[in-house]
Amino acid sequence: MTKDRKTSIPSSSTSSSESISMTNSVEKKPMEREGWKGTLDFILTCIGYAVGLGNIWRFPYLCYKSGGGAFFIPYVLFLCLCGIPLFFMETVYGQFSSLSPIAIWNICPMFKGVGIGMVIVSGLVCVYYNVIVAWTLYYLFMSFRAVLPWSTCGNWWNTENCMDVENSVSMVGNQSSVATNVTRMSVMNGTSLLSNASSMLNYTMIGDNNTVISSNKINYISSSEEFWENHVLQLTDGIETIGTLRWQLVITLALAWVCVFFCLFKGVAVLGKVMHFCAPFPYLVLLVLLIRGVTLDGAIEGIKFYIIPQWDKLATFQVWGDAALQIFYSVGMAWGGIITMASYNDFKHNVYRDAMLVPFINCGTSIFAGFVIFSILGFMAHETGKSVEDVVKQGPGLTFVAYPEAVSMLPISPLWSVLFFLMLFIIGLDSQFGMFETCLSAFMDEFPGVLRKRRVLVSAVACFIEFLLGLPLITEGGIYILQIIDWYCASFSLMLISLTECLAIGWVYGVDRFYKDIELMIGFQPMGLWKYMWKFVTPLVILFIWLFSIITLGPVTYGEVTYPQWAVTFGWCLGMVSLVPIPACAIYSLFKSEGTLLQRFRSVTKPSEKWGPCKDIHRQEYLESLEQDKHALPLYQTNVVKRNVNTSPEERAFLS
Repeated sequence: MTKDRKTSIPSSSTSSSESISMTNSVEKKPMEREGWKGTLDFILTCIGYAVGLGNIWRFPYLCYKSGGGAFFIPYVLFLCLCGIPLFFMETVYGQFSSLSPIAIWNICPMFKGVGIGMVIVSGLVCVYYNVIVAWTLYYLFMSFRAVLPWSTCGNWWNTENCMDVENSVSMVGNQSSVATNVTRMSVMNGTSLLSNASSMLNYTMIGDNNTVISSNKINYISSSEEFWENHVLQLTDGIETIGTLRWQLVITLALAWVCVFFCLFKGVAVLGKVMHFCAPFPYLVLLVLLIRGVTLDGAIEGIKFYIIPQWDKLATFQVWGDAALQIFYSVGMAWGGIITMASYNDFKHNVYRDAMLVPFINCGTSIFAGFVIFSILGFMAHETGKSVEDVVKQGPGLTFVAYPEAVSMLPISPLWSVLFFLMLFIIGLDSQFGMFETCLSAFMDEFPGVLRKRRVLVSAVACFIEFLLGLPLITEGGIYILQIIDWYCASFSLMLISLTECLAIGWVYGVDRFYKDIELMIGFQPMGLWKYMWKFVTPLVILFIWLFSIITLGPVTYGEVTYPQWAVTFGWCLGMVSLVPIPACAIYSLFKSEGTLLQRFRSVTKPSEKWGPCKDIHRQEYLESLEQDKHALPLYQTNVVKRNVNTSPEERAFLS
């Protein structure tokens, strides 16, 4: 059919431009950019993207460390000063242009490196984030057992210092009697009795004449920690010893990437439907776990430990820095995912409403998850006789050591373990979808004529490459490499990318022009407060967060393991990879332009002829708004845009 239509055009009566136009009209359909199919697809996907593993394993720890309920004050403050303004900004210009983070910088070509940096960060984080999803998937599979494998000793991965849950609980009540008996025992009998003593307890040997004979300290390790380090990771002594691949994790990592592929290979049409389940499901599980958690002994003490304010902590610089940093990570600015998700919106979608709603839902999820986590940790502290602060950990230590140990103490422990790790699996995939779609759409929007009609192949190849890059992270020493990527790639570089983005939109493109773009989409201009936020307040807050991250970012460590200098240098190089494109693209754009240096600078800091809404009807409205405000673009650029008013961005890219 397509061939017949092309050959039926009489060459004698058709000009060259008309032939190109008709050819493009035939080829337009494979290159068309898709959009969300349902009204809730965008907001559910944004919620799933923003609510990640950090909400579960970092926020509760920060609350405990930073003054409990007092931490909510700087947390909400930085949400309003930084999180919401940046989220609003990225959703606006993502929806306005219907383009991904790289192609969208037609708005200001000099800053195209900002978009490239976003994609690099998301691509690097995708590598190790799916490794964490693979760990979660492995724990999920191991939960389908009558007895959870991390709840007992006596397995091949356990050492002689292993302490299982049952013994750790029963010995709490015997600690005082054991310690009393130890003081009256002989040296010979003392050795055997010590094997049954409690973890981390100091014993002093006293003979029959009441003279001190010796002192000893035994360090018992929980069975859940040994399962994590000796079985799941099979941890080596350091990054110098990488070891071999963990074949179980190779399988779970492959399954994780298969899940990503099948949810994204058809684009957002499938992703939007998937998110109708994936976004609400974690909230259902958290609610079930909270109901179960608050009925446990010691749960109230854990919750009190979580929320009772320690107002004196607000006087410390660290607390304010941690709150700002957590907002920056949790809301998802500068990763490119927000821009990508918004680019699939309808042009007239009420993005203002969603931009106000999603960040508050994300932060509310963090606070809600804290109640769940600390109710269980309170129960764990009660059962083991420890204080709550002794069982609180951050990062993987909470998810893969403390919480599995707590779950194993519950009645019907496999059920709660399945629910918990299924929830983590879904949360991890939600965030992974957003980051990986950012990478896919970035390449396809740069080369729409070649890649967009081959989305399935592009998705498969990208998933396979990311899978191969993740293999070194699931070796026996792989967690040391993962720690380097997490330590440096998603830290100081994000702040500088976001700061450059804010300055480019607020000062170079101009907030007045930006406000008119918003009005064109939603029918009204938002309150003038946002102008001052984008130009002054938010950049200053980002600068504060960047300075804090640099000051507090010491050399990478994993627990008590320090890294050699070459590994630290490698980490800094990884962190700089996403920043190099910003000055590189700026210099290249100036070099490629014509005229004096000042003329070149003016040229690359103004929107290109490709900038504007995607659909013709909205593009016409945009051009009319430019006619009413000619100082927004030079007349010659306006005329260029006019000549292309009936040409879609894909066709213009094809023709160029």
